[in-house]
Amino acid sequence: MSNIQVTVLSAANLPNVEKFVGKSDPYATLDFQGDKKKTEVKENELNPVWDQTFSFDLGGKALDPSDSLTVNVKDYERVGRNRLLGESVVPLRDVISAPSHSCELNLTLQDGNKRPTMSTISLRISYQPPAQETAPEAPAAEAAAEGGEVGDLTYDEGGTEEALQEEGGVVSTKGGKTSRGAARRKLPGNLSNKPMDFQIRIRVLEGRRIAGSNISPVCKVTVSNQSKQTRVKKNTDSPFYDELFFFNFHESPAELFGEMIEIQVFNSRKLRSDAFIGSFKLDIGVVHRQPNHAFLRRWVLLSDPNDPTAGAKGYVKMSMIVLGPGEQPPSEKAEGEAEVDSDDIEANLLRPAGVELRPAMFIFRVFRAEDIPQMDTSAMQGIKKVLGVGEVKKELVDPYMEVHFAGRKVNTKTLYNSDHPDWNQELRLGMRFPSMCEVIKLRIKDWDRVSADDTVGTGLLNLSMVSWPGEEDGFLPCFGPCFINMYGSVREFRTLPDEFDDLNLGKGEGVAYRGRVMVELRTVLGELPDPKLSVTDISPEDLMVVEGFQRCRKYRLLGIFMDASMICEMEAPVEFEVSIGNYGNKLDTNIPPSSSTTQPTNAVFDGCKYYFLPWGSTKPVVVVTSFWENISWRLEALNMLHKTTEALEADLMKINMGLKTRMNRAELTSHCVGMLDRLIARCKKQLPKAEAEKGHRDTELDRNMARMRRKQLDNVTAEAQALREKNAEPEEVLAAAMDYCQTLKDISIEPQNSIPDVMIWMITGGSRRAYCRIPAHHVLFSTNPGCSGKYCGQLQTIFLKYPGQKHSKTDIPALLRVKLWLGLQTDQEHFDPGTTEGEVAVFAETYENETKGLLDPWSPSKTFRPHWSDADGELKLKKDSFVPPEGWEWDGDWFINPELSLLYDRDSGHKHFLEDIYENQSRIPGGHWVEATTSWSDVRGDSCPAKEETELPEGWEWEDDWQMDLNRAVDEEGWEYAVESTLLGWSPVERTYHMCRRRRWVRKRTFVEDQKILAKKVSKKWRRPKQKGWEYAPLFTMRFHVKKRKMDMVRRRRWHRKMTAPDNSATAIFAIESTRLSPGDDDSDDDEPKAIAAPRVFLSYDKPHKYQLRCYIYQARDLDAADKDSSSDPFASVSFLTQSQETEVVQNKLSPVWDQTLLFDEIEIYGDPANMERAPPHAVVELFDHDSFGSPEFLGRAVTTPMVKLSSADSRSPRLEWFPVMNGTRQCGEILATFELFLADDDELPFLPPKRGEVYSVPPDIRPLMQRTAIEAVCWGVRNMKKYQLSSVNSPSVQLEIGGNIQETKVIKSLKKNPNFEEPHLFFDVYLPKEDLYMPPVNIKVFDNRQFGRKPLVGVHMVRSLRDFMAETAGQLADTTEPAVLPATMDNISLEIEGPSDQTIPHEKGGSAAEGMDWWSKFYASLGGEYADKCGDYLQTGLDTIQVYPHELEKAEPYGGFRDFCSTFPLSRGKTDEDEEAEEVVGEVKATFRIYQLPPDPKADLPPRLLGNLPGTGAEECLVRIYVVRGMDLQPQDQNGLSDPYIKIKLGKHKISDRDNYIPKTLDPVFGRMYEMNATIPVEKDLTITVLDMDLISSDDLIGQTMIDLENRLLSHHRPTCGLPKTYCVSGPNKWRDQQDPKTILENHARRRNLRGPEYEGTNRLHLGNRVYSLEQFEENSILHGDLGPADQRLALHVLQAQNLVPEHVETRFLYNPLQPEIPQGRLQMWVDIFPKSSGPPNPAFDLTPRKPKKYELRVIVWNTSDVTLDETSITGEQMSDIYVKGWMAGMEEKKQSTDVHYRSLDGEGNFNWRYVFPFEYLPAEQAVYISEKEHFWSLDETVSQVPPRLTVQVWDNDKFSFDDFLGTLTLDLHKMPVPTKTSGKCSIKQLQGGKTVDLFEQKKCRGWWPAYLIDEDTQEMTLTGKVEMTVEVLPGEEVDARPAGKGRDEPNMNPKLDDPQRPETSFLWFTSPFKTFRYIVWKNYKWYFIGFLILLIIVILAVIFIYSFPSFAAKRLVGA
Repeated sequence: MSNIQVTVLSAANLPNVEKFVGKSDPYATLDFQGDKKKTEVKENELNPVWDQTFSFDLGGKALDPSDSLTVNVKDYERVGRNRLLGESVVPLRDVISAPSHSCELNLTLQDGNKRPTMSTISLRISYQPPAQETAPEAPAAEAAAEGGEVGDLTYDEGGTEEALQEEGGVVSTKGGKTSRGAARRKLPGNLSNKPMDFQIRIRVLEGRRIAGSNISPVCKVTVSNQSKQTRVKKNTDSPFYDELFFFNFHESPAELFGEMIEIQVFNSRKLRSDAFIGSFKLDIGVVHRQPNHAFLRRWVLLSDPNDPTAGAKGYVKMSMIVLGPGEQPPSEKAEGEAEVDSDDIEANLLRPAGVELRPAMFIFRVFRAEDIPQMDTSAMQGIKKVLGVGEVKKELVDPYMEVHFAGRKVNTKTLYNSDHPDWNQELRLGMRFPSMCEVIKLRIKDWDRVSADDTVGTGLLNLSMVSWPGEEDGFLPCFGPCFINMYGSVREFRTLPDEFDDLNLGKGEGVAYRGRVMVELRTVLGELPDPKLSVTDISPEDLMVVEGFQRCRKYRLLGIFMDASMICEMEAPVEFEVSIGNYGNKLDTNIPPSSSTTQPTNAVFDGCKYYFLPWGSTKPVVVVTSFWENISWRLEALNMLHKTTEALEADLMKINMGLKTRMNRAELTSHCVGMLDRLIARCKKQLPKAEAEKGHRDTELDRNMARMRRKQLDNVTAEAQALREKNAEPEEVLAAAMDYCQTLKDISIEPQNSIPDVMIWMITGGSRRAYCRIPAHHVLFSTNPGCSGKYCGQLQTIFLKYPGQKHSKTDIPALLRVKLWLGLQTDQEHFDPGTTEGEVAVFAETYENETKGLLDPWSPSKTFRPHWSDADGELKLKKDSFVPPEGWEWDGDWFINPELSLLYDRDSGHKHFLEDIYENQSRIPGGHWVEATTSWSDVRGDSCPAKEETELPEGWEWEDDWQMDLNRAVDEEGWEYAVESTLLGWSPVERTYHMCRRRRWVRKRTFVEDQKILAKKVSKKWRRPKQKGWEYAPLFTMRFHVKKRKMDMVRRRRWHRKMTAPDNSATAIFAIESTRLSPGDDDSDDDEPKAIAAPRVFLSYDKPHKYQLRCYIYQARDLDAADKDSSSDPFASVSFLTQSQETEVVQNKLSPVWDQTLLFDEIEIYGDPANMERAPPHAVVELFDHDSFGSPEFLGRAVTTPMVKLSSADSRSPRLEWFPVMNGTRQCGEILATFELFLADDDELPFLPPKRGEVYSVPPDIRPLMQRTAIEAVCWGVRNMKKYQLSSVNSPSVQLEIGGNIQETKVIKSLKKNPNFEEPHLFFDVYLPKEDLYMPPVNIKVFDNRQFGRKPLVGVHMVRSLRDFMAETAGQLADTTEPAVLPATMDNISLEIEGPSDQTIPHEKGGSAAEGMDWWSKFYASLGGEYADKCGDYLQTGLDTIQVYPHELEKAEPYGGFRDFCSTFPLSRGKTDEDEEAEEVVGEVKATFRIYQLPPDPKADLPPRLLGNLPGTGAEECLVRIYVVRGMDLQPQDQNGLSDPYIKIKLGKHKISDRDNYIPKTLDPVFGRMYEMNATIPVEKDLTITVLDMDLISSDDLIGQTMIDLENRLLSHHRPTCGLPKTYCVSGPNKWRDQQDPKTILENHARRRNLRGPEYEGTNRLHLGNRVYSLEQFEENSILHGDLGPADQRLALHVLQAQNLVPEHVETRFLYNPLQPEIPQGRLQMWVDIFPKSSGPPNPAFDLTPRKPKKYELRVIVWNTSDVTLDETSITGEQMSDIYVKGWMAGMEEKKQSTDVHYRSLDGEGNFNWRYVFPFEYLPAEQAVYISEKEHFWSLDETVSQVPPRLTVQVWDNDKFSFDDFLGTLTLDLHKMPVPTKTSGKCSIKQLQGGKTVDLFEQKKCRGWWPAYLIDEDTQEMTLTGKVEMTVEVLPGEEVDARPAGKGRDEPNMNPKLDDPQRPETSFLWFTSPFKTFRYIVWKNYKWYFIGFLILLIIVILAVIFIYSFPSFAAKRLVGA
């Protein structure tokens, strides 16, 4: 059962709500998930003490981390309502995560308005997890630690740093060299935010030295939010698990790799509150960054996170693998690799060698934050005020900061109503160093009384960036004092959650600046924080020091927008905003405004799809003034390193290309020398440093990084110089330079970058639509040119992107050409805006606004906005109120300057336009329709000329006459009806109340004017004298236009006034002075506040430069199929600045050839042509699929840069290039094109390309050079065709197309009978490009020839590259081109299936050479490594081994996938529905090609064919044997984390299911099965082996499957049909199993390869081809045994093995599941033999039956114990123990046996003579005990496991009235058993610590003394607690009956006979033997007391008698009686 126990202890300082008499009567209520509990009432008490415990039953369920407990304290009233005194909500996640599952809390109560009070309540909460959950649930995902490794440094006791050895970026103790003075760390790269499938595999192997005595450890593995646990291993501190866990995720790498893997070990014997032993944590990203994304068979150290000083809590050996899409898991152990000794934990531990984890703590100093955005709107505050929740208005935010690391977090205090909080607190986090966690998360949160706290922003501090490994230049993590910038969602207020909220949590790229926080980090070793002092205030002295780091300088961000094109948004004016931090953000009212936005401009159509902003000769300029810390030296050093790295990468690219193109070696060597010289020169330059005289303040991290960078650069310089002097080969130089490049990247980081990124936002319609984020250092200016940013002052092209990740848009939001410059204001004069041809002008700007009523004239605006205002109408900006800022003066008067975009007509940019006009009629009720007052109008009702009077605009032509538009909701005559035209609501049916009707007339027109004439008209239009300049709109919030319309109610016009400033440093911000206006002024406002506004800045050019762009679009290939017929109708759209054009549509092609040139005339580009040549505009090519109905479908996009030619003398010729076509992040084809941009100012342009009809073709000097080429194609057949339109494909034919040439095969008559073509050979004589780079693809199309002449296309494939099929000459006859020769065509034979092999196939067992050896011995001997112990003496016999491939046989390098005869090309189809993607594979075509050059003369003779002499195309009947050896790492399917796997085989339509032989409860089944089937190939060619999980009730679950193409194996000349063994044996376990002997196989092989021979000389020598082989050269040093066959056969086999034929093998095939098609679900080791029946019957099959365990018996005789710890004290004060000994074998803990009790051992000696008898099953070859038992009584199957043979012996002290006391333990591995001592005195702990060992299975029997021990919980060392004398003996099953023996001393008591122990007489149980108790206890200890008492008693009696008798005796004597 699981429950929560809550103890309500007490409360304090409760408020007194009794107004008259007495005090409050408090009681507390607890509410958990609706279950309420109540304490008793404490009357008249303000500090009540309840101390009451309540329990909440969880019903066997686990507690969720999101659960909470509500506590209310109320005042009890007998009459009336109980009043609330306070309440609190207690999150239970901390209770779950606490190792003890309990915590004591002192909570502050809140009042009804959620405000803190002075009252507190104390609780104690404990949690009991459910029985199956022996470990606590993982904390919430938010509390998980992020990052990777930090353990890069080692430290000695004095705190010095040492160089470490590191493996793949994570510290490891495995050997390896460090490079350049320090181990290279692998920094995490930019991770994708796209969700994808991941699988994480954790194998828990075993544990060692687990802390505790007599524990039953269980291991719990938690990955992210998923948890699984191993089985409980009882009574051992060295558990053996070997359990595999799978964790499947569908998340993005950016999110998943920050989650944590946690290994926890618990003691299942203890109560849950004390079950935790230790844990280990690391990030998933750490594992993924390792080689093969895995840690394999590594030890991890367990520790207590709550007590870092406690030391190691044990070790767990495990493997961790992270698999992504398309990745295959590495083998946990390379075959043949020797395993590291399992006992050598230190040599294989995941931590630095020789370094113990030390206690450490991070000290965070959180000083202040700034620029935090407001989180609550005023509307929300109003609601709170109405509800009475918030009395004080919350204007801004209530921020506090959280610091997360390694699952822990600590918070600062909350500061209310502040967007610039000064926390000034020190936070401390404890840990164990080095840590495997890397990322520290800093989160600013907004505290909220009503709802959950909101996350404002997240900053990440990667510890690998603020620390460095190394002896000389290494340093501990440190940071600051410095600001950390935070990014997240947009700063706009949103009352409801949106898709961008996750960005505030650090998921994905933040799209807006959210503030920054100033922190400092220090790392202190050897100390842990005091829990009471985890949060403290920083002293004022320290705050004074930090103030020096906050000194700010004035920066200027300047930007010139040259062009804005490819804009999608057009419904509202578009403007662009540039900001850095919150400076320039128009939404932030806390800072002065700046000229950060361009003027709102209406977008104009560019002719095809997108829009552009018509800025013309007036380019907007933005100027943003900001204040930041002067960290120029940091960013200059970063830029310098980046430029060095980029230069080296450019040199590497050139050298790599030279190697690929086979450049002259001397020239290539010269390039290498030049690269090294340039690298050395750059690395020798000194990096910028902090200079105090410039106000720089460096931190500890700055000094450490400067030292580290200098060391790394010096090392690179020294190595590069040595490499240069060495005269190394180019390949060696390239490899070394790549290493240098990685080193430069590692040091090219700057974590202390406090200047935020530059943000560019596109704003339209009042909302932010798209953005771009540019790092500030990229545009930072430096007086040293080598330290400036790479884009500083440079014209760059920027593609904006949509914010967030959930949008599905494929278009580009906008394309900008912009020049940015960031620098100190003092350096502003260095900015070159490129104004040699233009002038920068600054204008004051205001808008004059007017409105009108329905009948009123235009008048100044009053209601909607001021008469004079800014563009948004938010500020009153009167012309006479502008006050020029200091340093500026007016230059001229105010003038009207209308927006240029308003001068464009609505048809601008269109080539075709639809002119429409409406004919209007009206009537009175009951009257007839007559012409309306406005008889002709537009759609808005504005009057316009009649259709006969409509003028055709100049430059246009009518396409047709006026026509009625009947494609709308109208009647037969085109009329639509309404009551009133202004009320809309038009209806197609006439009613009596309708008084208006209209119909639409349309007429198409086409633009025919030349582009040059049009450009001149537009420029003339711009130069017209400005008129009134009014813009009209219905409302101010709607789009404005030039011509007044009927519904327009507002208008405005723009006024500008120019300013000049002698001093460029002046800031252009106007102060709008408030002036008292006259009473008659409509804008008079007595309380008008003072406002400020920013001017408009423009870069004005006198005239543009004219250019012409020529786009040479030749062809595309491998495009996506977008239509249902498996093809597309593609066309290309090219966008360049303000123009766009489209190519022709090519029908039904996936590799279209356009051969078209697009001419862009009259392109106007402003600025210096030389500057434009350095950064030319991009040409964007977008491919679409044309659809007759609907809009074109997007296929992909390519971005190109044209070649710029500024002079006609430029003789360069462009070269066609393949550009990738991208659809998002996926490449979906390539396009072959090139572009030329000519300067056309002088009109001296090259001749136009030749015309083809109406289009220009690609010029001959650019198009590829053609040559006569031969293409031989063999279409062998069609396979696995799926249904098309619900009908089977039965008569297919194949059509091949290349370069426009088409040929088609004959039709296959019946696909079911024979899927091969009768005449498969096709020949093409075509002209193709000479360079294979331009070679067109081959399109393979499959048609189904159906009845009535229907011939649908059922599948297509595109062979993208023919390079693999090219031959240099026609006579080239490589061996790989020779096809396999099949036998003559045979009749079709129906398939027959036999059952499993063990029922129908005879097996050969045994052999003279190897008695007792089986196939498994051969298999394990071939594996080697850890499996070598399982093969016995097989290797010593000289028998064969086999090749075990760790992958599929097709992937073996020598065989090339068995495509030597023909390749398999998968077929696909297009879309089957509008929104449904095509099925991936719908069939296959088997074909091959040969391409070679033909003579140029068409009359010359053709060379002989290369693909002649083809085999017959008939079917072949074969016998197929499938050997399934074992499965490995199968995906679990059952709730218990296991599966019940079995094999299912499918070949064609026939299946074999081996469900009856399923293997229960395992993930590593050993199948050992052979299945035999008959098949007709190629009719049944695909062999599918499926592994399923057997379920009793539900359907069986698919684990995974694999498929083998049997036809490829049958046709391949590598002969994979039956692998060749190493020797020819006629008997024994390696008896020849092939149907042909080696001589016959060699003859067939020689005939197939056209080799002469074989010719034999006797039996030991043969001739084959031009070589002679002898048997002696093969068997010179071989071991010969009696199983070998004749010498000539052996010689033939040796020769065959030299012919690259497939050897005898076992292949490892990965299993895949459709649910995760790219991630393996396990592995299957198997092989397949194929025997054509025409070649004769095969030999008997191998016997793969799994090994059966043998029966053994372990007999243990416990003779004596000695020196056992005396654990008790008797009533007489004696130290004693009641000793007994308990024992069991590993895996059989439930069958433990115990001796009798040796009572009252006073000296630790015990005598027993007691025998344990443990029968067990044992696999000698595998050295494992075979355990088969049911886990539960209701289990149907027994669970089989194999464990090492281990004996555990424990010594106990017997107690009758309490639990027995544990005294000591001893675990013996029967294969490595410590040698016992002969006497007790020599027995010690040293026997167990590296002493001699003995194998009991070899020695059979062993007797002596062994030590028993306990592990000290403090020191973790073994402590001797006793000695045991035993005899341990192992007997095989056949000896057990011959030598019987009973348990204990029971009969048969023999072998040997055990007598009763000779125990001392003091050994007895006291209350069962009272006489012995008196004799040996009472009398022995108190006899002198008894004797003394008796003597005293006798004396007393005698004295009494004397006293009594003396008077009478004396009297008698006196009287003389």
